[in-house]
Amino acid sequence: MSYLLFIVEPVGQRAQRTPEEGREAYAQMVDYAEGLKSRGLLARAESLKSESEAVRLRVRDGERSLVDGPYAEAKEMIGGFFLLTCETREEALALAAQCPAARWATVEVRELGPCFL
Repeated sequence: MSYLLFIVEPVGQRAQRTPEEGREAYAQMVDYAEGLKSRGLLARAESLKSESEAVRLRVRDGERSLVDGPYAEAKEMIGGFFLLTCETREEALALAAQCPAARWATVEVRELGPCFL
């Protein structure tokens, strides 16, 4: 089964870190990803740039609208993800608990599957 670990960060948290703290947090995440990869559990991992560089798109009644970030109503942002191949939900949760970001963000665990179920 495939599980996606979303790293859900408080908006503005990255800007509060010193450059050294930011590099250290990133290095911890890279080490975590390398460990998952070496065990054959990691399909893909990526970090995402800040919400200030994002854009939201929606189409209503055939009309497209765009809203550039940052978003005043947002309290959290998706900072990155890990796509894992696990045997069980419990294994995915155990791996999420080992993620360094769980100490400064929330790790949301979601199994991949059809959206109509």
